[in-house]
This record gives sequence, C-alpha cells and structure tokens, in this order.
Amino acid sequence: MRHPILAALLITTALTACSGGRQVSNEEYGTDNARERILRGGGVNPTNAGLVVFGVDRSQQNEQGGPGGVSVNAYLWRATLETLSFMPLASADPAGGVIITDWYSPPTAESERFKAQAYVLGRQLRSDGVRVQVFRQIYRGGQWVDQPASSATNSEMEDRVLSRARELRSQTSASR
Repeated sequence: MRHPILAALLITTALTACSGGRQVSNEEYGTDNARERILRGGGVNPTNAGLVVFGVDRSQQNEQGGPGGVSVNAYLWRATLETLSFMPLASADPAGGVIITDWYSPPTAESERFKAQAYVLGRQLRSDGVRVQVFRQIYRGGQWVDQPASSATNSEMEDRVLSRARELRSQTSASR
C-alpha cells in the first residue's frame, strides 16, 4: 500500500466503529448502501434538531447536543454528508464528526482524482464549526501522483456546507 498512515487510520476507524454494541443487519435499513444507512441513521430530527443514530431517538438532545448525545451539530453533520454526496463514502463517524470519502474522478477528467476529509468540530452552528480538506492526485507515468489541491477548493467546500446547514436549520424552524 502506498500510504501506510492513511491505511492505518482507515483500519483504526473501521475497528473502532465496529467495536461494542449489537450487530445491525442490512435488512433493518432495507438497503446495502453505506450512505443511505448513514443518512437514515443520522438524519436531522425536525422536532429537536438532534440526530437519530442507528434508529435510536435521542429526544432529550437539543441543537447543541445533550448529555450522552452526539457531540457535533446535527445541521453541520447532515450538510457535510449532503455536500460530499457526489463522492463515494469511505467512512463516517457521527460521534466524532469525521467523514472520509473515497477517491473520485470527475467524468470530464479521468486522469485526475480527489478525496476529501471533513471534520465537524463542535455542537454549535458556527462558521468555524467545519473543516474540509481535499486531496488531489493525477495519473502520470502509470501511477497516481499526489498534487496539491487549491486552498480555495477547501474554503469553497466549507462555504457550501455552511450554506446548506443554514438552509436545514431554517427549514426545521419553519416546520415547527
């Protein structure tokens, strides 16, 4: 493997996510799609703006999270998942607020690919509550070579997440 640190991080994340609790079969969610399972399990609950994690309603949790609840903002979490939905999902940890995508090649540039890591940093909907880091590689000489992604790309993704999170909050407020 070319990136042993990344591989170790992904393996550790996968093992941590699998430890403890009961095994949930795909039949409970009616789909084998990882993104669908996360969206169904981590959707915004319009009655309290908290998260519904793996089918368990955290009805005592408010927008900022509550005791024993998820430690990230529900609107930022959902908005981040939706903003990065064009890329294949590698892993998502709603408790820790980490979303990692797999490599994605745009249809118009198959010799270039991108990967993103997003961090939802807190319980409040604030402009500094999300960080997105985009990685870029180009196909050169028969192998993928790391290239720097524009810092504007990271900022643009963060701005899109924040805009969507504000939309989700206003939609929830309007439906009450």
